[in-house]
Amino acid sequence: MKRWAFFVCLLAGLVFLSPQPAFSQSEAKFKEAMAYVNARLQARGEPLRLEVIEYYTYSQKIGQTIYFNNRTHQLGHHWVPGDPNRGGGTAITWLSDQTEGQAAGVTLEATQAALANAMNTWNTQTCAFIPLVQLPDYGLDWGYVQYLLGMGGAPGWYADFTHAGWLPGSFFDAIGGPGASDYILGATFTFIWIDSDTGEPTDIDNNNKSDVAFREVYYNNQFPWGIGTGWPIDVETIVLHESGHGVSLGHFGKLFSTDANGKFHFAPLAVMNAGYTQVQHGLKATDIASFCSVWAHWPMR
Repeated sequence: MKRWAFFVCLLAGLVFLSPQPAFSQSEAKFKEAMAYVNARLQARGEPLRLEVIEYYTYSQKIGQTIYFNNRTHQLGHHWVPGDPNRGGGTAITWLSDQTEGQAAGVTLEATQAALANAMNTWNTQTCAFIPLVQLPDYGLDWGYVQYLLGMGGAPGWYADFTHAGWLPGSFFDAIGGPGASDYILGATFTFIWIDSDTGEPTDIDNNNKSDVAFREVYYNNQFPWGIGTGWPIDVETIVLHESGHGVSLGHFGKLFSTDANGKFHFAPLAVMNAGYTQVQHGLKATDIASFCSVWAHWPMR
């Protein structure tokens, strides 16, 4: 594993909101961005691949519209305890980029406090011991995806899971095409290890899941942000959802609305629903069950 002198670590997974633009066009652009990033990684000799882009939708009332229906509770990629590529430990390290760590309309202190609350929510579930350990950011502008796209960031990674900051809309347009910044709230990128000889994903613990190298999350500062508010967008709610991807959970549940009463319907309501509609600072039963199924057998430190 190649690590930069100032430390480095990697992840992939994308999250975006969508009123209703043509998803097929957006998804094609996302795939182009992934291909570009992977070509850059290959040119740099990194045994990595950007594997997943998860998207999170911002829901708006549009008749009887199905916003999502994805019941993949767990991602097909997970951390490996004792993975020698990550130093052989069982902790999952995380950090928050302070240089771009302020959500628009919110102070840096309030943004980071909400972020810490969200991370602590996952870290304090009693069904499993998930060793989330915060690392200092050392004042660097973290973000390997950002760097590979030529938009700042650092040429590598340090933590397993990085909150890489609140970026301008141009970053999200670069990923999803012109106008993508109008519906993308946040993006979680998951990177996996690949075998240097075969180019295939590694699975050193034989659990039929690709081994995660690292994950990065980016948030869209084109939107107005707030604390404890449905609109502006609530910082802690979005971070809690994105951090769910960080602990290997995927989207699930169905969300739709009707013209008759203008209300949203959920089946079931969960933090890991693929659409943002309200403040959620606590995990729902489905979130917890999915989390426990992933982490219940993770070894103690």
